[in-house]
Order: sequence, then C-alpha cells, then structure tokens
Amino acid sequence: MSITERKNDHIQINLQKDVQSGRTTGLERFHILHQSLPDIDLKEVDPSTNFLGKKLSMPLIISSMTGGTETAGKINETLARTAERFNLAMGLGSMRIALEEPEKLMTFKVRQYSPSILLFANLGAIQLNYGVSLDDCNRVVDSIEADGLILHLNCLQEALQNDGNTNFKGLALKIERICRALTIPVIVKEIGWGLSEKAALTLINAGVSALDIAGAGGTSWSEVEKYRAVDNLQFETAAVFKDWGIPLVDSLLSIRKSNRTIPIIASGGIHSGVDIAKCLALGANLCGIASGFLKAAANSIEDTFFFAETIQKQFKVVMFAAGVKNIDELKKLTLSRD
Repeated sequence: MSITERKNDHIQINLQKDVQSGRTTGLERFHILHQSLPDIDLKEVDPSTNFLGKKLSMPLIISSMTGGTETAGKINETLARTAERFNLAMGLGSMRIALEEPEKLMTFKVRQYSPSILLFANLGAIQLNYGVSLDDCNRVVDSIEADGLILHLNCLQEALQNDGNTNFKGLALKIERICRALTIPVIVKEIGWGLSEKAALTLINAGVSALDIAGAGGTSWSEVEKYRAVDNLQFETAAVFKDWGIPLVDSLLSIRKSNRTIPIIASGGIHSGVDIAKCLALGANLCGIASGFLKAAANSIEDTFFFAETIQKQFKVVMFAAGVKNIDELKKLTLSRD
C-alpha cells in the first residue's frame, strides 16, 4: 500500500470509526477550585503565553495530523487559516511523503495562509534509521518556512502496520545528532501512548527543545491500525492494545517531577478549555488538540473557527472562575484530587 493510500485511510478512519483509547487521561481525577469572589474583572484575564520565543493568544497548538493527499491539503489550509486567525501554534502531519514524492509538498505549504504563526514541520523519528538525513530535515523545514521540527515516536503503530519500520535501535543517538545540528527548535512527540520518565530523560539529555507527551486517553492509533488490518492476525494483534499506554496525567506528572524546566506539550484526550487549564496547573506549558480540529476542519472552515473560539472562550472563563489573571498565576494553582 502506498503512503498516500495509508494517509487517506488514517483520515477516514479517524472521522468515521470509534478510535478512542480504552484508557482515560486521568484529568477527571483533578479539579480546579472555584472562586466565588475572584476579585478580578473577566476583561482583565489574559490567556496569552510565550512558547519557544513566540507569543500565542493561548497555550494551544493544533496538533500534527495530516498532509500528502488532496483532502489533507484542504484540511491543512483550513487549520492554518484557523491558527492564523486565533494566533495558535500548529504542527503539520508527517512530511516523509514530501521527501519521497516532491509533488505532494504543496499539501503542506500553509505559510501563505498563516504568515505569523508558530509552525512546525514533522517527520517520523524512526525514519532517521531508514535513510532520512540531516539534509532531509533541513529540507522539510525550509520548504514550508517552519519555525521548528517535530520528530514523532510511534513504535507500537509501526509494529502493528503490515509494512511498519520497527528498527528503533540507536535512535536516541540519531535524534541527539539532529538536535545538536539544527539551528531551530526540535520537539519530540509521542503519538498517543505517553512518554515514560525514562524516555523523557533520554530525550532531554539528547538536547530536545520541548516534549509533546501525547498520553493515553485520546485517539488510539492501535485502534486505527486495527481498522486497517489486512487479515485476522493483524486485526487481533492490534485489538489487544486498546487500553495500552501511559495516561496523559501520569506521564505529565512523572516527567515534571524529574525535570522542572523542559517545556512540555500535554496532548492526548484534550477536549476543552477546562482540560487545558488543568494541564497547565499540573505542569504543562502548552496543550495540543488534534481530533476536535480534524472533525471540524473536515466539515468547514466556519466549524473550525467556531471550535477554536469555543476552546478559547472556555479557557478564559475557567481562568476567571479560578480567580487568576494570567498564565503565571494559573500555573501556581493547586488542584484538588479525588
């Protein structure tokens, strides 16, 4: 099966099938204390933040999703226009296909729609073990005028694919070489099963600029691959991993306990402004949403604008009801726990 066919499969399965993880994020265990007398005006609440040197209207990135097909190109345009309008960060989907089929690069070229946003190119980290070079990394970044590069980790997904790339030996060293050689920020991102403390510390020592922990509780890519199965063996193997992974909260707390300074993007099951506020109070710097934006963008740009505006409004009201005026104050909140 070609990369293009696989990417189309991924889009359609995410839109049409129930691919929710069998685990929860853990955010349901934590609660922000309501302040009946917040002693602030809602108009004073400032949800903006700085991330990797760029100011955002709120701590939100439209997470890496797609590219490489006509449908994906239209989705990326809608997402980029949304990111520009609401001053959000954005990550593109894996650009490996653009290296192998240069004519597909146009589906990733969104700078014309989003000249001012914080934009990230994206490659599978595993491809560093299969021929992708430093020059290739620079090429994808330059080709879309990106501000940084995301290298995603997807070992379980690769193991479940019929034609997956599964040689992860020595990959940490190659990631380190990329981090040391590139002059732009490098983020390493899980795709939905959470970063362990051990993996995070290895990546921090490798010189990553930030981590996207993408914990369990959102989209399960083992479920996606289950629906792509070509035979019963592949189907039944993928099916047992529905509950796999480190919940978002567990990954976030363990990594933040070990390292107080590395910027962390919390993603994997983020659905609301309340979720975002909880993650920041628990130690995250930014949150990522994929599924909600994908479903909205597949419908219309109006739905996507509305989704972004809703998240933004929710987040601002949460801050107001918690009695905090800015992100620094939000991060100092102590959450109650069930």
